[in-house]
Order: sequence, then C-alpha cells, then structure tokens
Amino acid sequence: MTETIQPATALDVAGALKRASDARQSIVIRGAGTKDDWGRPGGHVDAVLDMRRMNRVLAHEHGDMTATIEAGAALRDVNGALAVHGQGLPLDPPFADRATIGGLLATNDSGPLRHRYGTPRDLVIGVQLATTDGILSKAGGQVVKNVAGYDLGKLITGSFGSLAAIVSATFKLAPLPAASKTMILVVRDAAALSQIVATVMASQLEPVAFEVVIGNDYLCLLRFAALPAVVNAQIAQATAAVKRFTTRIDVADGDSERALWDTHATTVWSQPGAVVRASWLPARIIDAHAAVESCDTTVELTGRAAIGAGLIRVEGGTAAQAAAIERLRASDVFGHVVIARGSAELKARVDVWGSHGDRQPLFDSLKRAFDPNGVLNAGRGPL
Repeated sequence: MTETIQPATALDVAGALKRASDARQSIVIRGAGTKDDWGRPGGHVDAVLDMRRMNRVLAHEHGDMTATIEAGAALRDVNGALAVHGQGLPLDPPFADRATIGGLLATNDSGPLRHRYGTPRDLVIGVQLATTDGILSKAGGQVVKNVAGYDLGKLITGSFGSLAAIVSATFKLAPLPAASKTMILVVRDAAALSQIVATVMASQLEPVAFEVVIGNDYLCLLRFAALPAVVNAQIAQATAAVKRFTTRIDVADGDSERALWDTHATTVWSQPGAVVRASWLPARIIDAHAAVESCDTTVELTGRAAIGAGLIRVEGGTAAQAAAIERLRASDVFGHVVIARGSAELKARVDVWGSHGDRQPLFDSLKRAFDPNGVLNAGRGPL
C-alpha cells in the first residue's frame, strides 16, 4: 500500500526523503496532481510526498517586485494574495486554477504569457531544495540581481521531481495591467499565417501573448495589456499591419476576453487524443504546418507564435498516434517532441521523452549525484 506523507515544514520534507532513500523506497513528490500522468509509466511507488500543506507566501517584497513562496501553494491563491499590491506571478500554464508552485517549476510549464514573461525557469531567482541525503540547500536570493551560489533553480526546473524536492522558490513578479484586450485574427491559409507571424515579430508591437492555432481553421490571438490608451493604440497599429492577411478580426475585452483565454487553455486538453509538447522555429511555421498535415491522422497545433513552442494534439488509435509522433520527431522542423498526455499503450510503444542524444551521460551523472539510490519519481523520468 502506498503511504501518503504530508510535510508541514522544510525539515519534514528533508527527513521524508532521507528515510525513503535509506530504505530504498520509491517516493513521488506531488502537488495538486494536475500532471500525475505525465512521464513514463511509473513503477512501484512506496510513498507519495504531498506538498499541499506547505502553501504560504513566505515573503512579498513588493518594492523589489519579488515573492518567496512555498512549493505547495496554488498559483491562483498566490496571485490573489499578490494582487493586493497590484502585482502577480505572470504564469498561465494548463490547469492554472489548481497548479502549484512546485509543480510549475518541476515541469517548467507555461502558457501564452510566455511570449512576454518567459517560463518558470526565466522567473525563478532563488530556490530551497531538499535532497535525498536529508540536506536542505539554498541557491540564488530574494533580489533580481544576485550571484549567490550555484543556479540550482535553473537546474531543478523541468526535472519533474527526479532530482530533489522543491521546498520554496523566489520569483520575479510583474505589475498587473490597467487594461487588456485580445485580437482574434481569422486567417485564410498557412501562408497568410506565416506573414502575420513575420509582420508582428518585425514590428514595434508589444503583445503579452501571441498565439497560433492550426487545425480546421487558422487563427492568431494577439493580447495587449497596459494602460488603456496604449492598448487601444497597439490594437489600431496591429490591425493596420495584419488586416490584409485576415478574413476577419474581432476584439475581446472584459468577461469575453477572460472566457476566450479560458477556452484557449482548456480546448486541447478537453478533446480526445494524445498531447505532445514540441518546439519549432517561428520562421518555419509553414513547414510546421506541412509536417502536421503529413501525418495520417488528425493533428492540431497550438502555441506561442513568436517563440515556437506549444502543444500538438494527435487523434486516432494507438498505432496512428505512435506513427504521427515518430514522424514529428523525424522531421527537421520540430525539436523536443515529448508526450504530455498519452495512453499506457502509446507510452509502451513510443518513449515519452525521446532520445536525449549526447546529453544522456550528463543526465545520468546528475541523477547519480542527486539521487544515488534512485528512489525519486518511480522511473517516470526524464532523469
């Protein structure tokens, strides 16, 4: 039977990891569980380290625009507390209503706001970790410009709980905008979509989010958030720049804008099929479209237009999904094609993480250094 451990302090976390390591017991670190099914199918799990009791904002230095937050705190609750001073942690990953701070760092998960603010790895400036030898370690600091210690925050981000437990982290914050509006661009074809991406990237426009959707239709979403006059001016400039490539332009604000982004965030997860995370060169959006079209099943792409990163949903049976993922990996357009959601049958057929290539020896050495007894994350990877 799997034991559930609910630590209340950093020392509790360190102690639980040491006991598991000494006893060679497999232990999985858990936040809200929004990504429990990510990674390879896990092996036997002796204990789950549930971090949700550690849910405080430990410090909010609103003058410096930083905050230190425990790993089990939900992003929604954190931003509610930070909003008192007109600030927030500008992350909008999938399942943002439940996702925890530790889970965000562990998966380096982000959403459309990555266009302006980056990923959790870009925003974290300090971290406290508990390792399997029972040691608590700190790196970074509580100010944006610091050189305190090794950059463990960057190292641990994206490790999916396979190296250490994140106890707390310090982040750069952003001011809450006074106004926000989103342009919905209906685009006639992939060539026009490419022209919009190139035009916006070469312009003086400063959207906080710039999304492309390639499926049955071609869509772009451009969100501007600033002072009301600035937002309106940016909308007018963007309209003049891209109108000739579109068949329709709508503008959403207020409740309609919030509903638009909520739908955008959940659509890929609410529909059937496997979901993979992938990257591509923004200038090659036409090639990305062609690669998606070449798959012998329904494939839809949603992502950050000017960054070249997002999600691809693949429909069909297991064989069709596996063939499509292998085709995407073999293409010279996409990089880092990783299965985020997939059936056990698909994961048995196609490795979730794909090949690490010449990085594998480095990953293996990190795993041995941080988790020498191999007790963390039940073999789900990536390390």
